[in-house]
Amino acid sequence: MPIEVVCLRPKADFARVDAMPPPSLSVRYCGPADAAVPSYLKTARGMVIPAVGPKLPAGLFENTALKLVQVTGAGVDRIDPAAVKSSNIPVANIPGGSNNAIAEYVMTSASLLLRRLTWADAEIKAGRYTEWRARMVAANLAGIEDALVGIVGLGVIGLAVARLASRSGCRVCYYDPASPNGAAAAELQANPVGLDELLSAADVVSLHVPLLPATTGLIGARELARMKSGAVLIQASRGGIVDEAALAAALQAGTLAGAAVDVYATEPPPADNPLFALQGEARNRILLTPHIGGVTRQASTFLFRTAWQNVERVLVGGLEPLYRVY
Repeated sequence: MPIEVVCLRPKADFARVDAMPPPSLSVRYCGPADAAVPSYLKTARGMVIPAVGPKLPAGLFENTALKLVQVTGAGVDRIDPAAVKSSNIPVANIPGGSNNAIAEYVMTSASLLLRRLTWADAEIKAGRYTEWRARMVAANLAGIEDALVGIVGLGVIGLAVARLASRSGCRVCYYDPASPNGAAAAELQANPVGLDELLSAADVVSLHVPLLPATTGLIGARELARMKSGAVLIQASRGGIVDEAALAAALQAGTLAGAAVDVYATEPPPADNPLFALQGEARNRILLTPHIGGVTRQASTFLFRTAWQNVERVLVGGLEPLYRVY
């Protein structure tokens, strides 16, 4: 008889990328606000959740039959570690599945911002083709080739960004005192530097650190002020790493050439988020996306298939989970 699993992603997410669960699992698909989820967990042995979403209440994990909580991505911010540890429920994620997608997002966003391509689109649609073309030529804008890309956090995602940047003809430096990828970085001729040095030298600053007490607000007004006037910031790590009010102020003042923001301190971001209040040209210096930097069809297929394989490995095979976090 198939083993019961509760999944907080809609079935359509898996169907559209050909990553349905194996027949050994009987999956109950629920919405995140489904009031019946706690009762389902009394008998379900597995739970599958997306990495992005509101924090799950600690009480959800009390007195359940769960043998595994499987996240279909890398982030485990939604889960209270103390709650799952006290209930002895293993939690596993899928590290690295979105590496290439995020690296592509970083380099594409950096190019769009450095060359002001989205800004040009808005100006042309407003009927200012001739004026804007002349302004772009006069600005002598640089492309991505030979740009110095500064990577804050050289984990598996940061390393993927470094590799793509290197292949794109960029120079690379990084800040990560505890990175295990120093040898791989050296092969790319990526230089380890201090955070202040990175901020003051890089043409592109890309963030790839987890959200921890030590990284919350890591990039604030002081750090933004150290960046070059023609530099751009790419925020595709975790909301809360960047002080959004300080970023809005830097963009409004024109001290920062541009920023791409894919993650927010609160998701969805409220209407009063300071990044939404930019005026004039500052509005064209920012590229906003809805936490999709790592979302491509290829990445989703890999993440979902790997998640189901791990669930089957644990619940059917009786083995220890791969990629266990807690």
